[in-house]
Amino acid sequence: MAQALFGNPDILILDEPTNGLDTKTIAWLEDFLADYPNIVIVVSHDRHFLNTVSTMTLDVDFGKITEFVGNYDFWKESSELASRLQANENAKKEEQIKELQDFVARFSANASKSKQATARKKQLEKITLDDIQPSSRKYPYVHFDVAREMGNDMVKVENVSKTVDGVKLLDNVSFTLRPNEKTLIMADNDVATTAMLDILEGNMEPDEGTVTWGVTTSRDYLSKDMGKNFPKPDMPILDFLRDFAGKDEDDNTFLRGLLGRMLFKGEDVEKTLDVLSGVKRSALC
Repeated sequence: MAQALFGNPDILILDEPTNGLDTKTIAWLEDFLADYPNIVIVVSHDRHFLNTVSTMTLDVDFGKITEFVGNYDFWKESSELASRLQANENAKKEEQIKELQDFVARFSANASKSKQATARKKQLEKITLDDIQPSSRKYPYVHFDVAREMGNDMVKVENVSKTVDGVKLLDNVSFTLRPNEKTLIMADNDVATTAMLDILEGNMEPDEGTVTWGVTTSRDYLSKDMGKNFPKPDMPILDFLRDFAGKDEDDNTFLRGLLGRMLFKGEDVEKTLDVLSGVKRSALC
């Protein structure tokens, strides 16, 4: 990234530039791009980053590119508003068409109103509905079945401390997580956040303190190190998923359906793990 940024190009093209960056570096990058005098083209899944740095959004959908002068939030609001207005306009036209059709059918044979019926028919021929195409965007579908109710305390962390290579990463950390809470763990040092997660998962022992999970709590861990999640990179996707399937869920039809809900289509399911992008690997996990 440093080579790209400080080469001072006329056009700077950034593909997912925030991947692997901590919050401070992302903030620095946002400031850098805000002051950058030349053209920047960026693709990113980080919506906050896009809102901060972008002044124009190109929407690739419906087989075409539409330009919006504004950031991500402006595009989202504007595109949704345009879709609603188009749908409402079509609804009004459909109602008008029905009224005209009813009038023509009722009075076309009536001598006293035949001229009006003819006029309505001509008016009807001029009304055209907007062609509203379905979006080309697809979204994953995730559903969790709760096998049993959770207790009041999902996990309780008490006075946890951890030092690695002489650096104290965690110092007397305590907290309790309860059902329906979503918790963000932040630190200046990302090694500290990873250590906290590893201790929670049981992959690392704290120097001091305890971690107590609720007796009815089950958990899974998605490591940022994708290599840990895929010990056999040459394994086909279907076989990888089959290892985690339940007793009645290991046939190819069920697994293909599950992969389809996570946007793996057609021949994608025949691929091996090592050819997947980082996004697809995360989706698979």
